[in-house]
Amino acid sequence: MPRVTRATRITGLLASVLIVVGAAAACGSSDSPSDEAGSGSGSGSGKAPASSAFPVTIPNKYGSTTIKSEPKRVVTVGLTDQDAVLALGTVPVGTTEWIGGYKGAVGPWAQDKLGSAAAPTVLKDTGTGPQVEKIAALKPDLILALYSGLTKAQYDTLSKFAPVVAQPKEFNDYGIPWQQQTQTIGKALGRSGEAAKLVEGVEAKFAEAKKAHPEFAGSTAVMATPYEGTFVYGSQDARSRLLSDLGLKLPADLDKVIGDQFGANISKERTDLLDQGVAVWIVPDTTGAVAKLHKDKLYADLKVVKEGREVFVQETGDYGNAVSLSTVLSIPYVLDRLVPQLAAAVDGDPATKVEQPAS
Repeated sequence: MPRVTRATRITGLLASVLIVVGAAAACGSSDSPSDEAGSGSGSGSGKAPASSAFPVTIPNKYGSTTIKSEPKRVVTVGLTDQDAVLALGTVPVGTTEWIGGYKGAVGPWAQDKLGSAAAPTVLKDTGTGPQVEKIAALKPDLILALYSGLTKAQYDTLSKFAPVVAQPKEFNDYGIPWQQQTQTIGKALGRSGEAAKLVEGVEAKFAEAKKAHPEFAGSTAVMATPYEGTFVYGSQDARSRLLSDLGLKLPADLDKVIGDQFGANISKERTDLLDQGVAVWIVPDTTGAVAKLHKDKLYADLKVVKEGREVFVQETGDYGNAVSLSTVLSIPYVLDRLVPQLAAAVDGDPATKVEQPAS
């Protein structure tokens, strides 16, 4: 799969939110995938769900969905849902590509969970909604759309082929926390206990980082990207949640500026929103893009720049991709790289260089 640029990714997501459409158009062969994918025989837990776990009913934005028996052929329409499925020992028969560049839409942080199983068939996000025929051809018995902007019409259409677990109503579209995403998928697969343990394990890593860096609790932070000016992520976006889960405080008026979306472009007049204890930027590269940012006098004059409290994450690498996904599998990979950068940025010494991760 060709790698998708930042602009394409954000444009696709904005289109999904603004015109309220989901994701998925087919790529590759229309032949049915082998039964190996989706058999639940990936190198994850490998434990069969207890029969007593079913039937199970899961609420969503459009009502509720009942899953009568253990799913064996799972399709993920949600753009990051595949990681939790893999972590719980099931290989999806179909995944939806968002960031591109990975076979089966499975990143390096999740490869060991795929093991020797066949890679899932990849559906592409074109901003026109799920391609029903392609999904139907995969013969799913469960469709997951938790990290999505699925519409009611799309939900109703897909529900004709299989139970659909859509995004929860209590969060913005694309706003489900990774914890709830993992736990909901665990419930849908009959593996609630295993999902709880996965969440506990990752939360322990956050707790360890916060204990090692109490200074995080005394700092504010914001996550942004230089897309068509300055695009800032809201408090319900997974990237911003990385910061708040580490104990950093998001700007008090962030959501007032962003609205009920995962993020939004801010005006020049609100450049002050970036003047926090640390500004984390997802950038096309860590040289030219940074130099361009610093040519903006309004931004360059902020204390966060003058005092060297910026963190730059290259969006096209594995690190940047893992930050954008922010799943139960990608977060440990991120924390190993992001925490040292944040610590260097908020240490109060402008001379401290914020190093780029070695890989």
